[in-house]
Amino acid sequence: MTYETLKTELEDRLAALQSRLSSIKKDVTRSHSGDSAEQAQERENDEVIDAIGNETAQSIRVIQSALERIESGTYGACDNCGEDISRARLEAVPEATRCVNCAQ
Repeated sequence: MTYETLKTELEDRLAALQSRLSSIKKDVTRSHSGDSAEQAQERENDEVIDAIGNETAQSIRVIQSALERIESGTYGACDNCGEDISRARLEAVPEATRCVNCAQ
């Protein structure tokens, strides 16, 4: 079974996430307003942006790991039991590291 389609999908998602993370970093480094009330709101927004950035960075690591498994030939094998992860599961969750049984 070849994983070229899934690899392309993962690469596309990776590029989109990297772009999003770049945009988030720009938002975090922008200057704040001189008005203290606006600063309070901006600081709250910074916390949300920071959380989104952390989640995006984690997603990037997960996708990079899946791409590394494709390159090394270990993609599609369950990390827990070693059995093949079904094609349907990989199509639904291309970064999956466990088969349906082990994921539950």
